[in-house]
Amino acid sequence: MKRIAPILIVLALTATRLEAQYARRYEVGVFGAYTRYDKAFGLADKPGGGVRFAYALTPMIDLEVEALFQSPQDVGAAHIEGLIGSGSLVVNALNASRMSVYVLGGYSLLDFGNTNPYHFTDGGFHGGAGAKFFMSSRFALRFEARGIYTPSTTSTFPGGSKNATHLMASAGLAFFQPDPARAGDADQDGVGDKNDACPDTPRGATVDNRGCPADSDSDGVLNGIDQCPNTPTGATVDAMGCPHDQDGDKVFDGIDQCPDTPAGTAVDAKGCPLAGAAPGPLSDSDQDGVNDLLDKCPDTPAGATVDSTGCPIDSDHDGVWDGVDKCPDTPAGATVDANGCPSDSDGDKVFDGIDRCPDTPAGTPVDAFGCPADSDKDGVGDGLDKCPNTPPGIQVDANGCPLAHDTDGDGVIDPQDRCPNTPAGSRVDQFGCLLLFEERPVTPAPPGAPPARPTLILQGVNFQSGRSVLTTSSYAVLDQVAGSLVANPEIRIEIAGYTDSTGRRPMNLHLSMARAAAVRAYLARRGVSPMRMQARGYGASGYIAPNATPEGRAQNRRVELHKLN
Repeated sequence: MKRIAPILIVLALTATRLEAQYARRYEVGVFGAYTRYDKAFGLADKPGGGVRFAYALTPMIDLEVEALFQSPQDVGAAHIEGLIGSGSLVVNALNASRMSVYVLGGYSLLDFGNTNPYHFTDGGFHGGAGAKFFMSSRFALRFEARGIYTPSTTSTFPGGSKNATHLMASAGLAFFQPDPARAGDADQDGVGDKNDACPDTPRGATVDNRGCPADSDSDGVLNGIDQCPNTPTGATVDAMGCPHDQDGDKVFDGIDQCPDTPAGTAVDAKGCPLAGAAPGPLSDSDQDGVNDLLDKCPDTPAGATVDSTGCPIDSDHDGVWDGVDKCPDTPAGATVDANGCPSDSDGDKVFDGIDRCPDTPAGTPVDAFGCPADSDKDGVGDGLDKCPNTPPGIQVDANGCPLAHDTDGDGVIDPQDRCPNTPAGSRVDQFGCLLLFEERPVTPAPPGAPPARPTLILQGVNFQSGRSVLTTSSYAVLDQVAGSLVANPEIRIEIAGYTDSTGRRPMNLHLSMARAAAVRAYLARRGVSPMRMQARGYGASGYIAPNATPEGRAQNRRVELHKLN
């Protein structure tokens, strides 16, 4: 019965809306349409207009006729003035006070005029669906789509199909003539539509002067329909408004807190077996609210919360029953007192029983297990770690800060080393960068000769034969030079290019200048300001070895750095 009741209520409400729709017995309409003809006919898709008339046989079923007139069109020598007449059976599938959704089916006649090859009339079946949107009790907007299928067309088109399918969409206005007996009160509740604040009142319901129904006992069934108008609050009722009593204890379902009481058991106002009775079928010895006949745990401690079988519940599994447990959400594994509340001996907010380090000093940050936290895994707890983000694998001091390292072994620790990848054995300055110009006693220059300048011969900087293009093996040397110059921004240099004595003097001068410029460009790309560097070619002058041997000429093909300040 519980399952049937909602269905009956829905049907009752739907029937009311259908009755309201049924009050509009006659419908007259005008509409505009757009028709898409079967391609075999060779006709263009055309707009048109028409009229319709409908009569409601029942609240759900209408009979309808309509005529659609197409705008004229010429196909070759033929003049076409299409006309489509139809008769339909309309089924109102979904209805509300302001909208109706329907499906329809019927028969159509299509006439295309008196000019060959369109001098014929087709008959076909049609089907479709649409919706009406009611603007008032007498006026609605109507939209519809349908298809027309002619199983055997009478057309005489050469090679044409034996059947045809046409599609049509329409939109229009619908006007209604209400039933005089129902005019002015669509839901028949005695309150005129103009004053009715509840226009969809179910048939038979009692209404106030605004047309709205009442429900005196608040059971969900309206006065006038409710056959049990004095149902107690909270009781479960059927479609007629009458309450249920499943276990027959005279306490209605919905109010009954013990809905499965054995037959014949004395119950209280909540429908539960009475407590304190003499031992027997009506007793509750442990006062837990479960009759002894149903109680599987008859010795439950006073105050404990029990399930439907009378057994105590321990939601947090701490050994203290719900109802007695003053801390019902204790984490699993925690040690608790008689009240079910956990303890925290070291005050680190991790309960005893879960705390793996129960003697943590006060104020020390701990992890989920109560042990001192060490976020960066360096062996120094977060509470003492002054460098809490030390990278993994770095040795630290007692404060958790990295010990000083000298990764490249040049005597300058990493935090101060501006050139961290200096080749082993290189002489470096205080910044850990290659020492370019060592301070040495300067021998006085002969009278008239220019003073000697600090000079560095770039060993390992080579060029492609006869060209000014650096070889890849030169990059490592120049990278160290660039690092040192960047670390010592006060140094200005001249980049001097030299050749051996082979070849003509102009060519050697040009080649030496190009090689010096190539070194200057490379150092600039590595961050050295071009304003600190001069490039100059000296050709075969200033040789440092005899040009008579291959070895000597190789030494003379060089690039030197001269310190300018």
